[in-house]
Amino acid sequence: MSNESLWILFALVNFSLLLGIYRLFGKPGLFVWIGMSTVIANIQVVKTIELFGLTATLGNIIYGTVFLATDILNEKYGKHVAKKAVWMGFSTLIIMTIMMQAAIHFTPGQSDIAQPALETLFGIAPQIALGSLTAFICSQYVDVWLYSKIKRIFPSDRSLWVRNNGSTMISQLLDSAIFCGIAFYGLYPLDVWFEIFLTTYLIKFIVAVLDTPFLYAAKKIEGNESV
Repeated sequence: MSNESLWILFALVNFSLLLGIYRLFGKPGLFVWIGMSTVIANIQVVKTIELFGLTATLGNIIYGTVFLATDILNEKYGKHVAKKAVWMGFSTLIIMTIMMQAAIHFTPGQSDIAQPALETLFGIAPQIALGSLTAFICSQYVDVWLYSKIKRIFPSDRSLWVRNNGSTMISQLLDSAIFCGIAFYGLYPLDVWFEIFLTTYLIKFIVAVLDTPFLYAAKKIEGNESV
């Protein structure tokens, strides 16, 4: 299976799993998803792949689901709940970074096989985490704020796609610029860096379009709030 076909399938699986978590656990499920996906995205982003003939990072899909989750929270529970979820994701990433930086500084045993892999994944984590933390908190706040503003102008359910795509596409541009500017500074030649930035935003743009039907589906779900 080609990377392109696998990428589309992977996106649909991610969005479907998010809806499943929301259907089963309601609002608490979205909070858990945001924390989990923030951590996973910052592990996957270390891997670069060839996609549509361009170099791209892998973590863009699951990171895009964070924006879908906060948009669902904003749509159904209000911007204050969405902001609380943003801070949960932010705190989760900080904790992961501290924990894994401590872990790789332990001297491994003679029979250990994990240390090189952990150093590869988390050895540059501080730079990636700094870029991710800065981009995450800035872009998510812009997304929550912009979603609320657009909702006041286009409040009907038929305009749900306008506030979803409008807020996400603008905030994702900010996210890509901040993240790539910090996380990949000095790691790649300028032409590769620009290609990663361009494809990062292009992929996030496509993800934002793909997640729209799932936001409409989430709108109809009566989330289980008893958890």
